Amino acid sequence: MSQPDFDKGGGLLPAIVQDAQTAKVLMMGYMNEEAYETTKESGLVTFYSRTKERLWTKGETSGNFLVVESLTLDCDQDTLLIKATPKGPICHTGTDTCFAESNADSIHFLAFLQQLIEGRKIADADTSYIASLFAKGTNKIAQKVGEEAVELVIEAKSENDELFLNEAADLMFHYMILLSNRGYGIKDVVKVLKQRHE
Repeated sequence: MSQPDFDKGGGLLPAIVQDAQTAKVLMMGYMNEEAYETTKESGLVTFYSRTKERLWTKGETSGNFLVVESLTLDCDQDTLLIKATPKGPICHTGTDTCFAESNADSIHFLAFLQQLIEGRKIADADTSYIASLFAKGTNKIAQKVGEEAVELVIEAKSENDELFLNEAADLMFHYMILLSNRGYGIKDVVKVLKQRHE
């Protein structure tokens, strides 16, 4: 990553914090060079407080830290985008975000889950269920998807919503593993659906 241009903003750059899983914008603060370096080294989002005139790690009082997943500069090197995992409500008012929005957009979790599945391809098959499926190959993964599909159909005929939703989650999870095994992801399926819609 290029180095931020702190001179443009008189030593301070705006830093937009986005939830790494939901893609919701959580808050915006300012960083000077010291705050930027501290954020990179500690893995916790640290701002420069203009009112307190000192570094301020988000969550230092409340415990609601922002754990850094990635740091990205914009095209002019004068604004930071930080993707982070929040450890509790972000705003001092107790809301999920500083914009009073709910941070429960669960659809984006599928992208996070896809990344997790990709990362497990190289994990130890003895300690990771996902890695153990990859190690067994396409036939075993496809068989597992078939089993989960049958279980979902059975539960669809029952009156137990909890079991039905759990089986739906199992099918989705194993289906995503099968996609990954074939070199694809959910976004590739969405692309096909969008083309059909057009």
